[in-house]
Amino acid sequence: MQRLISPSLIRRSLQRQSHHCYTTVAAQTQQDTHFQNPHFQQEVLVEGRAFSRAAILNRPPKLNALTTSMAGRLQRLYESWEDNSQIGFVTMKGNGRAFCSGADMVTIYRLLQEGNDAACKEFFRTLYQFIYLIGTYLKPNLTILDGITMGGGAGVAVPGMFRIATDKTVFATPEVQMGFHPDAGASFYLSRLPGYLGEFLALTGERLNGPELVACGLATHFSLNAKLAWIEERLGQLMTDDPSVISESLAQYGDLVYVDKNSLLHKIDRIDKYFCHDTVEEIVDALKAGESHDELCSTALKKLKEASPLSLKITLQSIREGRFQPLDQCLAREYRTSLHCISKQVSGDFCEGIRARLVDKDFAPKWDIPSLEAVTKDMVDLYFAPLPISEPELNLPTALREPFM
Repeated sequence: MQRLISPSLIRRSLQRQSHHCYTTVAAQTQQDTHFQNPHFQQEVLVEGRAFSRAAILNRPPKLNALTTSMAGRLQRLYESWEDNSQIGFVTMKGNGRAFCSGADMVTIYRLLQEGNDAACKEFFRTLYQFIYLIGTYLKPNLTILDGITMGGGAGVAVPGMFRIATDKTVFATPEVQMGFHPDAGASFYLSRLPGYLGEFLALTGERLNGPELVACGLATHFSLNAKLAWIEERLGQLMTDDPSVISESLAQYGDLVYVDKNSLLHKIDRIDKYFCHDTVEEIVDALKAGESHDELCSTALKKLKEASPLSLKITLQSIREGRFQPLDQCLAREYRTSLHCISKQVSGDFCEGIRARLVDKDFAPKWDIPSLEAVTKDMVDLYFAPLPISEPELNLPTALREPFM
């Protein structure tokens, strides 16, 4: 029997075609070239099932770090799958020991060293646009967070409908240690975690495992890594686009979650006590006051000392603003901040942080502004300011795809 196409899908397809008419011929030609290039296609593989499709991030030596071409290919694939009436739901996963380690920061560093800011801007724009697509996707979509899931890797997963964590999952948002800020939608999803856990994770870069992701809501289901192939086989047999059927199947095939007794989540009251304050300085003072009797304070202080002081202040303000903004506004604000980071107008901490952690790996960054006291409110405010008239803001199709809170 032929499956009827949803009227909403028809409208969305027509609207998308209209929206694409405004894309310049040169830009569209470049995107099509990237999309058809065999090399770029190998970075994101496609797996077909009877009534579903899977996108497979395929840069295992680079921990599936995202590039502009990968984000663009994912966008094109997901748009085509959304419009295809013969596809009920879609999946994303990674090859190797990582789902996705985030953005390819080493490539960004080299582009900035070459003065190619335009290519960096294109990366952030392309990635954020794909994240918005995921967050407003019409069809059921699930992501398998098996292995390393950090930064932008979490960004392409968390806004989706279903997120499967495993016993191999390692989640973190370590951007402040690289002189950057948790982006790719992080200010949206971290700000909605219980209490002040989002501030804690963003400012310290602390890691969570699979059971912890489920317990705090960043993942929806859990499975042992050893069972994933079996679960994927069962999901591949489903002939449905009903989210409740997929959810029931994941619950049936998945495993129960047990959070370790030493988990950070058992310390949420203490985390709230230390990270509820209005400024980074007040948070540091609270941690110092508890350092003598609480190991959590010592660990957090060590992490904060490793981070860029400017990044800490930018990040705290970003999480606090994100708590009251829908996904599109969070992404638009993060885009401004990211572009201000690469402009080096106030600080070159972004390049210095990547150099110290990922290029030279001396883990001894020399921050342009070395102390919290030296970071002024005007400096921080610049990272949230509108972009110059000559620099377009992030263009998201909010009139066609309604954002959510």
